[in-house]
Amino acid sequence: MAGKTITRADLCEAVYQKVGLSRTESADLVEMVLGEISDCLVEGESVKLSSFGTFLVRSKGERIGRNPKTGEEVPISPRRVMVFKPSNVLKQKINESLAGDDG
Repeated sequence: MAGKTITRADLCEAVYQKVGLSRTESADLVEMVLGEISDCLVEGESVKLSSFGTFLVRSKGERIGRNPKTGEEVPISPRRVMVFKPSNVLKQKINESLAGDDG
């Protein structure tokens, strides 16, 4: 799957094939899970998925940025950003698959 983007439809299809729910039920389940994750992040909570990783919301303060084309200084407003920290299990899986590609 290198270079492919996984979509909601792909997730729904995977749930349909692996769990055995109907396509509609699979789509509803995926939407509920993504909705719950989104709602928690909007509230500022972190979401930890064991053996996968943690989604965090960080607050960034106002700072001065620079337009690379003109060199003009531009204020960057304060905002909240989402950060994903992969678990050690996920990092290990990714590195093992990379090692398998080399050999």
